[in-house]
Amino acid sequence: MRIVGLTGGIGSGKSTVSNLFKAHGIPVVDADVVARNVLKKGTGGWRKVLAAFGEDILLPSGEVDRPKLGQIVFTDPDKRQLLNRLLTPYISSGIILEVFKLWIKGCKIIVLDVPLLFEAKMDKWTKPIIVVWVNTETQLQRLMARDGTTAEEASSRINAQMSLDLKRDKADIVIDNSGSLEDLNEQFREVLVHVKNPLTWTEFGLSRDGALTAFFSILFGVIICWRAL
Repeated sequence: MRIVGLTGGIGSGKSTVSNLFKAHGIPVVDADVVARNVLKKGTGGWRKVLAAFGEDILLPSGEVDRPKLGQIVFTDPDKRQLLNRLLTPYISSGIILEVFKLWIKGCKIIVLDVPLLFEAKMDKWTKPIIVVWVNTETQLQRLMARDGTTAEEASSRINAQMSLDLKRDKADIVIDNSGSLEDLNEQFREVLVHVKNPLTWTEFGLSRDGALTAFFSILFGVIICWRAL
């Protein structure tokens, strides 16, 4: 099984690349979706966050007001680290469960879409690692246009994450999304060819089909040895 790591930064266009993978039939495990699920009312993550941040972060429905919580943690590094510590175990477990479901289905290639891929040490699970990169000015302008924020607010959110330049240095594949959508699509087509290369023997061995092949091979060997006795 090939587990492709996909990451980037806020406003870099990572979600666009993630959607391109989906459009080409490659399943994506989205850490943001998992994170939303672990914060649903009544879950363990919800209770942990409520105990740490108080009822002021709740909507009248009892669900977490995610924009309000985001505003709190993006302006306070200590609270951001606290939130990450509280939710990382739940998010990691949720991601593993989603990967396992796809393994059971027999998927040979999946994409892990994780904004904090390096920070959460999930990069050790993935190969290759794809980073969607943009230059700082483009990232700032896109974020301001998307969220309607000031330059100061947008810069604060960008600076709260690992720099894209550092992520680029850790990547196996870099998609430069500083240009047009056509440029992005052209780069993606090249990346898709690389991602769809035949599985290595190790990757095949970790797939469902590889595990079944190994199991039946061992079973066949045991039967042959038993009959020879």
